[in-house]
Amino acid sequence: MHISHTLRFPRASQFLFAMMLSLIAAPVHAQGLPPGPGHAPIREETTQELNQQLERSRKTLTDTATVSQDEESRIGPGDLLEITVFEAPEMNRTVRVSANGEISLQLLGPVKAAGLAPRELESLLQDQLRRTYMKDPHVGVFIRELQSHAVSVVGAVNKPGVFQVPSTRGVIELLSMAGGLADIAGDTILIMRGGDLSRTGAAESQNHAAEANTEIVKVNLKSLLDSADSSLNVSVHPGDIVKVARAGIVYVVGEVRKPGGFVLKNNENISVLQALALAEGVTPTSAKSQARIIRTDLNTDKRIEIPVDLGKILASKEPDPMLQPKDVVFVLDSSAKNAFYRGAEAALTTATGLAVYRW
Repeated sequence: MHISHTLRFPRASQFLFAMMLSLIAAPVHAQGLPPGPGHAPIREETTQELNQQLERSRKTLTDTATVSQDEESRIGPGDLLEITVFEAPEMNRTVRVSANGEISLQLLGPVKAAGLAPRELESLLQDQLRRTYMKDPHVGVFIRELQSHAVSVVGAVNKPGVFQVPSTRGVIELLSMAGGLADIAGDTILIMRGGDLSRTGAAESQNHAAEANTEIVKVNLKSLLDSADSSLNVSVHPGDIVKVARAGIVYVVGEVRKPGGFVLKNNENISVLQALALAEGVTPTSAKSQARIIRTDLNTDKRIEIPVDLGKILASKEPDPMLQPKDVVFVLDSSAKNAFYRGAEAALTTATGLAVYRW
């Protein structure tokens, strides 16, 4: 009965309000939203907490990982190699692998390097020098710059782009390289196999993948971070594309107990009262009859303001409107009558800095 008391309804209305909020909260709870009065709320995670969990997982995997010889970096077109011939310093070269996978060295001419590990190229060059010019040559090969091991990370990450990885990496490490998850990240990660990104930018990667008819592997983000099963940390190979799907977010700001952004699971819609339940209800100073939905037209960027009377919705005198992604539910302070237009601008500004919760 605490909520009805803080809303300062007449005593006869307190029971009715509590019963109505319980009815509202029941279907919300079935979808994973916070339950009604008298129940323990479902814990919500912010994007920051999710990224902290991602970083802990990455460090744990890094500490326990071992790299086998099969995972050693393979040379590819565009890579910059440093070749050292210890017995003949005049033959030392820094060369870039050509588009057809070859390098050109003094005395030896074109040598096929693509597809070889550095130690394999060392053996190949030593054999060729031994057959021609030297009795017992020793050659060192160092990959100074990788250009052929590109993995593109796109979608709802903080730093999307193309990353060079020496060998196969887990999807957790790739998400960390891309700066972690953005606030708009959904629950699904797609790994698209088979795209050759050595000459493809991040902006072109999705079209390139479609043309290549790639295999797509789906990973559930929550299962990946919550489970101790390392097999969920799917391997990402050079040439793959990692895409973090975007989720819709609705914001509840103003005179509510927990203002914030709330991620829509699987992009389903929720109603105004369900969003209000996520924000743990209104404060005693709220003007329930002056609430607004601030909606931005995705095509024109024009702002639309939709009046909402929470009291009438609770009393079933008006329908409970459904929200769209990026909607802002703004509950005005009762002491700021006729100040909506000034408050709406502040609400939009405030929404950009709020914590985003996942439930």
